[in-house]
Amino acid sequence: MKTLIAVPCMDSVPSQFAQSLAMLQKVGECAISFQIGSLIYTSRNELAKKSVEMGADYVFWLDSDMVFKPDVLIKMFKTLEENDLDILTGLYFRRVHPYSPVLFDKLEIDENNGCHWTDFKEIPKEDLFEVGGCGFGCVLMKTEVFFSVMAKFGNMFSPLGNVGEDLSFCWRRRQCGYKVWCDQTFPLGHIGHTQVTREFYEVYHTNIDKG
Repeated sequence: MKTLIAVPCMDSVPSQFAQSLAMLQKVGECAISFQIGSLIYTSRNELAKKSVEMGADYVFWLDSDMVFKPDVLIKMFKTLEENDLDILTGLYFRRVHPYSPVLFDKLEIDENNGCHWTDFKEIPKEDLFEVGGCGFGCVLMKTEVFFSVMAKFGNMFSPLGNVGEDLSFCWRRRQCGYKVWCDQTFPLGHIGHTQVTREFYEVYHTNIDKG
């Protein structure tokens, strides 16, 4: 089993991310590739191409502003394999107010290339649940998905309409019959002015709701 750990980034990364990556426990044969560039969709397309060229079975996408536990990849592989999934994301939250989950319940793109999405009103109680779309801050996926998306659309991450490369890919993969699932059982942090974790999100919204 071969995995490409794919990191699109600018010319530097936060020290918290570097420390998390250095402590990451690998599964099988792993290679790490940083793709430096100002256009994230170009970086993602290049990393996807690189994963295919190296014969990787999986791509583990990590954004350079994420913080994670050393066993995150082990746990994601366990969930992916036990449930026979193709694409799996973790649960993390936006870095700014209102610190909502980077997950979408429904995702549609109309004939004029306009994107319409619905946020989750509440985080599902299930540990594992299907999502319409997600950010790509922490995603494990099979590279076979790329072949289907390329065959149907000719590209993977180029933005559609008014959304970024991640949701554009999520829409394309659904047209090819692939589902995206979220496993919310492992902790992830998103680096902003403060590290946004689930605990931060819950305390923040509890205090907001109290007025």
